Amino acid sequence: MTDKKHIRDKHSRNLFGLTVLKNSHPDARRLRRQAGEPSLHGNKLWKSTTVLMDYLQESPPPKQSRILEIGCGWGLSGIFCAKTFDADVTSLDADENVLPFTEYHAKANNVTTNTIAMRFEDISAEQLEQFDVIIGADICFWDELTDTLYQLINRAIEAGVPRIILTDPGRPPFRDLAGAAETLATEEPKLNLDVRYTDWDVPNPHNAWGLVLDISLKGEA
Repeated sequence: MTDKKHIRDKHSRNLFGLTVLKNSHPDARRLRRQAGEPSLHGNKLWKSTTVLMDYLQESPPPKQSRILEIGCGWGLSGIFCAKTFDADVTSLDADENVLPFTEYHAKANNVTTNTIAMRFEDISAEQLEQFDVIIGADICFWDELTDTLYQLINRAIEAGVPRIILTDPGRPPFRDLAGAAETLATEEPKLNLDVRYTDWDVPNPHNAWGLVLDISLKGEA
């Protein structure tokens, strides 16, 4: 069931106003049986999601933005944007087995999100043109993803996406990605990019820390 009793359920938690399943929840176990076990680490709430939500509270997108969450996992960052900023959200992940969790959490939190199973390298510039903001949390966890995400960022810039916000717990591949983005902004001034790369503390009760990469077209953020 997906109703308000989840807020009181010991197998759920409240995160930035969202109802979020714990893995011990009967519905989480049911979804894993029905959809199959996630294969690309989309099996729980990752701390970088908390960092992204907190950062977005401090530096929000415009209301009713068209937001693409890449590597969405359970889709909580996008769902947060739909609930908090009335955003039109698309949740994308390469692992189709996690998308039932995304759809479940959207319904539990009384919002909607469009779900797509697609790899990062398959997202075209034409598809990216549809969005005002791209977000992602904890998605640069392998060395090979650094270049894949760098190319995706380049396509998004080419498509005129005004803002890209990614968070991470501080892995070397993400640090390399952030460094490449800073270099791009410096070496290609005609792109007119603002790149903010910073660490971010989330206070009690969440007690999380991570890195934020916020790339925007100057004058658009």
